[in-house]
Amino acid sequence: MSAHPRTPGHAKHLMARMVGSLRARPLSPREEAEVAGLLDDRWAALFWEQPVMDQRHAIDAARFVLAARPGDRDLARAALLHDVGKRHAGLGVPGRVAATVLALLRLPAPGRLGVYLDHARRGADDLAGAGELIEAYARHQDGERPEAVPPAAWRLLKEADGEKHRVGDEPQYDVGDAERS
Repeated sequence: MSAHPRTPGHAKHLMARMVGSLRARPLSPREEAEVAGLLDDRWAALFWEQPVMDQRHAIDAARFVLAARPGDRDLARAALLHDVGKRHAGLGVPGRVAATVLALLRLPAPGRLGVYLDHARRGADDLAGAGELIEAYARHQDGERPEAVPPAAWRLLKEADGEKHRVGDEPQYDVGDAERS
């Protein structure tokens, strides 16, 4: 079951993310160079395995972080890589909407829908060795702030992720007994 918040701010965030996903365009050569400048080959490979909509969201989040904290490469990497676990589900926008609706209704999410809702854990597992802050933010992005992510960094990452409405410790998803493969 899900502990997805039911707030107007969160509903607005979800609608904005859906529209952004539908309108996402591939990264430009300049943006590709920005990614290459931040990630080594191992982490870049994970980044490029993401769908275009997640690449677009990630580069936008990383740019937001760097505008606020120029030179904070670890924080920018956390922004770039936080959603790499979503690629395991292989869902497009309609599937992601379906998974989110199930989470909002606190209903079980079978198969790939459950995999999508479990993206934080899966992504963090993929990022083992990327650095404590990067892995911790990926793992806990939808839950409570872990000790490895300082409060100011947490707030900035949440704002970069488009979740200014939810910078506290309330969880976004609780996949509970979701199938873990």
